[in-house]
Amino acid sequence: MSGTLYVVATPIGNLGDISERALTVLRQADLIAAEDTRHCRRLLTHFGIATPTTALHDHNERSRIPELLEHLRAGRTLALVSDAGTPLINDPGLPLVRAAHEAGIRVSPVPGPCAAVAALSAAGLATDRFAFEGFPPRTQNARREFFLALRDEPRTLVFYESSHRLVACLTDLAATFPPERRLVIAKELTKVHERFIATRIAEATAQFDAHPDWHKGEFVLIVEGAPCDKAVLSAEQRRILHLLLGECSLKTAVALAEKITGARKKLLYQAALEWQKAET
Repeated sequence: MSGTLYVVATPIGNLGDISERALTVLRQADLIAAEDTRHCRRLLTHFGIATPTTALHDHNERSRIPELLEHLRAGRTLALVSDAGTPLINDPGLPLVRAAHEAGIRVSPVPGPCAAVAALSAAGLATDRFAFEGFPPRTQNARREFFLALRDEPRTLVFYESSHRLVACLTDLAATFPPERRLVIAKELTKVHERFIATRIAEATAQFDAHPDWHKGEFVLIVEGAPCDKAVLSAEQRRILHLLLGECSLKTAVALAEKITGARKKLLYQAALEWQKAET
């Protein structure tokens, strides 16, 4: 009989957040596949766990799948962990989980901490519908195009961002989103310097410039969704328009997008102008 692949959530900061079930699975597993074995070993040492570890990260995960599947087919138990939080949520592991399913191997989640969900739960913005978008692109032009495509999304938007790109990210949010849109920035969740900064998009950059001590750490950005009664383009309509703008004049791109997607010409024209403005 095949073994089981456990997808194990680990603390995002406070080690007290690990669950008893997670500790049991990590102790009883035959092997732990970790994004960073050194980081994982510190966690295991803290809880007195001696289970062997093996590296599974962005650069080797596809090449390691055959070996790990053989481990599971032999009836052994494998625990998958990331550096912090829930594996696969903006972390490695998807190819292994997908391959295990295709091979008929049991995959079982061990739920626990997740920075995106933790931030949402305490931010005070709508949580009935939200979209997790991971890390925005690294360059300004790509980041602004990315934000423009999401500007009219009615769901609450959740992003991760690193400390060295945070101010640039806030600047690009201000250049693409309505200035009055509410924004909550969650900093260092569950750690000693945890902080929630509730602001408006137009004010965020100035607030961070005035508080240099806020710049360090790990961040979750939560952006209020667009008003639901506002006529908007869907993400697919915006994608098609953007592709056409790369090949045609604005007038031609709008006309073709109208025929292809059925979207209102006025909305398409407005979106096209916004993209041109962001790229200048």
